Amino acid sequence: MTLQVTAETTIAADTFFNSNNTEATMNERVTFASEGEKLVGDLYRPENMTGDVPVFVILGPMTFQKEQAPTEYAMRLAQKGYAALAFDTRYRGESGGYPRALENTFHKVEDLRSAVEFVRNLDGIASSSVYALGICQGSSAVINAVAEDANIKGGITLAGHYRDKEGDLAWLTEEGYQARLEKGLLALEKFEKTGEVDYVAAVDKTDMNVGMPGEFVWDWYHVWADKGLWENQYAVMSDAALLTFESMSSAKKINKPYLMIHSDYSFLPDAAKRHFDAMPSDQKTLLWEGETSHLAYYDDEEILDRSATSIADWVAKIESEN
Repeated sequence: MTLQVTAETTIAADTFFNSNNTEATMNERVTFASEGEKLVGDLYRPENMTGDVPVFVILGPMTFQKEQAPTEYAMRLAQKGYAALAFDTRYRGESGGYPRALENTFHKVEDLRSAVEFVRNLDGIASSSVYALGICQGSSAVINAVAEDANIKGGITLAGHYRDKEGDLAWLTEEGYQARLEKGLLALEKFEKTGEVDYVAAVDKTDMNVGMPGEFVWDWYHVWADKGLWENQYAVMSDAALLTFESMSSAKKINKPYLMIHSDYSFLPDAAKRHFDAMPSDQKTLLWEGETSHLAYYDDEEILDRSATSIADWVAKIESEN
């Protein structure tokens, strides 16, 4: 991997509205490069900052944009005395990359590592205290990055979509998995030969031939699409990379501090337990929250506040011990 750390940082007072329509002001709009692609993010810092502070680099769910769950957590963690970067990975939001709406977890790992290298070189950041935070499917990329990157001190994942064969079959079934993988490979071959990109919707209430089918995800994502804040589009070739990615082998290598937050009603709880059990770290913590629903971790004010507090308290403990 080649990290490019050139960046332009602009102190900003831009005001936007998050998913709960509450006003928030970002501290800095930042840009940096990952394997030649320009990535755009919002860096939040605590008010009246004195000295260097730990920082979180955040990946959101499948097809995410930074203004969604990553911003919710970045704002709250900044209020608790930490810096936090919410950024768009390649192919979505304000970041570069073609084709658009491509879901490639391998590239998300590299983008996360580039973001880590970027924040480590900023004034006011404790370069040895960089934590990777993953939400839903961002969790599988975080696990891989934490295992591979010596510059990441620890990992936090919540409501994680963890990737192993058992989990993929529970998610898609064997027949569904093979069908999607075959279509993805054919779409990738078409793109490589002709430059044409096949698209389907990212979410749909009834159509199963989309990126994330079902009413469960439709109810959450279509609100963003209706407001023009998120594009309901999914490159079919995504499945060639998405479905060949796994996180279990990396979980088996993690000897760093790790916090996993999950619940019985989060996605694939058995896969979460398998990944946690596989980690050899003696500084791992599992916070199991019973009946908290999966999407509550995205935008429920009470759950966001509670989760951010749990994360901040855990990091404070790790910092005091290390």
